[in-house]
Amino acid sequence: MTAHEYGTADGTPPPGVPGGPGPAPRPYGDTYGNAYGNAGQTEDAWPYGGEGPGEVRIPAQKTATVETAETAETAGGTAAGAEKPARPGRDRYLDLLRSIALVRVVAYHLFGWAWLSVLFPSMGVMFALAGSLMARSLNRPALSVIKSRVRRLLPPLWVFGAMVLFILFIQGWNPGRDPDLGGPFWGVASVLNYLVPIGAPPYPLSIGSESGWLENTWADQAAGPLWYLRAYLWFVVASPLLLWAFRRVPWATLLFPLALTAVVGTGLVTVPGELGNAVEDFAVYGSCWVLGFAHNDGMLKRIPRYASVSGASALMAFGLWWASGHLGPEGWDLNDIPLAQAAWSFGIVVILLQYSPSWQKLPGRLAKWDKLVTLSNNRAVTIYLWHNLLIMATVPILDQVYKLPFMEGDAASSWFDSTELFWQFVLVWPLIGLTILSVGWVEDLAARRKPRLWPNGSSRGRAKA
Repeated sequence: MTAHEYGTADGTPPPGVPGGPGPAPRPYGDTYGNAYGNAGQTEDAWPYGGEGPGEVRIPAQKTATVETAETAETAGGTAAGAEKPARPGRDRYLDLLRSIALVRVVAYHLFGWAWLSVLFPSMGVMFALAGSLMARSLNRPALSVIKSRVRRLLPPLWVFGAMVLFILFIQGWNPGRDPDLGGPFWGVASVLNYLVPIGAPPYPLSIGSESGWLENTWADQAAGPLWYLRAYLWFVVASPLLLWAFRRVPWATLLFPLALTAVVGTGLVTVPGELGNAVEDFAVYGSCWVLGFAHNDGMLKRIPRYASVSGASALMAFGLWWASGHLGPEGWDLNDIPLAQAAWSFGIVVILLQYSPSWQKLPGRLAKWDKLVTLSNNRAVTIYLWHNLLIMATVPILDQVYKLPFMEGDAASSWFDSTELFWQFVLVWPLIGLTILSVGWVEDLAARRKPRLWPNGSSRGRAKA
């Protein structure tokens, strides 16, 4: 079963029926992921590219005094009274982008609004952030960085995979007997993708009953977002080579994935099977990942702003033009149009990184969201893995509302029917909060930190689980 078959995070079913049938699944669908890294830290990076939101650092700016002190130390002593480098702080602008991506993706998966893929291309943004901070972390030995990323990623996946497989087995699914998995050996072997996501995890496209608490396509919806973990893992493994190439032939490395998208993302050349899915993922989002390298190395800041913004706008215009002639089943949903997705995401990322303010604190009115931004960054993997399953869980819960006495009238039932999507969106966040409390601390164990129940930056949030 390929990633196309098991669906993508943005293969959203019709609005109001999170588990229902949707458009043809695409491996480059729009979920979110996360992207942080930190050079020079001994703490391993968290799975979406960094040291964890509480430890994402803005490099300290050296002053003339600091440089003088370093020179004196090199000569054999430290200059008296020399200032030490300022302690670097978190880049809250990047934290905010990640949080916006989380909210946007949950909204997209619930409401199915195609225009959200244009408003904020979450995957392009988050792959770029991952690439930027992966490049920063690669100041350390490459193997240790890769190992730390994988270690941060896998335990939360194991918890989620164990839940999915447990329910599937309870419902009678046997991968060795699934005719879509290529026989008993390959069926059982493919289950290992729930342990290390080098390929598509297996599951039945339909199991159970439509009238049950979990409707019969729940596995497709729950496991669909796992394509991103596979794509992220391969980007991480390829990053040492990509970074080496970028620092020698930057423009060729930056633009090659876009050119590749024009070949494999338009049907000009088709690569079959899981290899084809991986190639398409790299083509669509590879330039965003390499843009992260450019951001980390300061390349974007060396390009005049008017030039980079003008070029990005032209590429975005091309993306919309291409989309207009290749609309998919959901219209302007860029997740169904690989070349448009690649071009639009690349342009948006260029502009966002060109104007990156590198806040150490959220400014002005944004400051009131500080704790939620911190929490979402500390638990981004948990939110990512569980949100589709939790969206489906809102349906049977809200069905209980119809049993209330005041819902017996037609007017009340009609009003609730028309606003059910809104109530699903409201309800899914408390469910996400309960999931954070229940299993979110696994992210801390994976990071070799003391487990925390609610890591929102407050002293209470820092308490051990």
